Amino acid sequence: MKIIALEGPSYAGKSTVIRHLRTRGIEEQAFVSDCYVQHIARRADIPPARTASAAEQLAAFETFMGIEGARVRRVLVSAKPVVILDRSVDTLLAHAHALDALFGYDVHHRLRDRLQELPFLRPHHTLYLDVPAEELALRRKSAGHTAAESEYFLHEPAFLAHARDYFISAAQPPVSREVTVIPADTSQEAVAHAVEALVTYWTR
Repeated sequence: MKIIALEGPSYAGKSTVIRHLRTRGIEEQAFVSDCYVQHIARRADIPPARTASAAEQLAAFETFMGIEGARVRRVLVSAKPVVILDRSVDTLLAHAHALDALFGYDVHHRLRDRLQELPFLRPHHTLYLDVPAEELALRRKSAGHTAAESEYFLHEPAFLAHARDYFISAAQPPVSREVTVIPADTSQEAVAHAVEALVTYWTR
């Protein structure tokens, strides 16, 4: 079984790429899993992006890892040779890495240790959609989300920079075995084609 992950900041286009793939019948060849938050029925139950303490960040990790465990079970039942993930455990680690840098929570290493005790899907290849803050703000506005950008923690420049650093810098390697950075000017159709090429390569 091979695992492909789509990563990148909120509004980078990951879910849109997944929709493109589904319309082109990718699920005949691969198991596709939506982003963690799509598995939480009530919006009020989604852990906050800006947690208030290290303890709250650890609790958020456990919530998302519960979803990850369910992902693992569904993948095993599907018996598909390829899995495509809208976000992987690297999302959780990148988030913790950023909060450690911003607020000194010092939880990232604890999450890595905890990860080894839990079932999870380790990507063989991650496509990181590298979209700058200015473009993300435009995409969010065009989606009709008009609340002040300053109120949207996931687009705060410092958070974006630290989360990106997790994927781009070799200082603290992601869980994924390989990461390919996709430039911001790459169309979502082109990203979908890149995923399809990997699926074809691994299933031929």
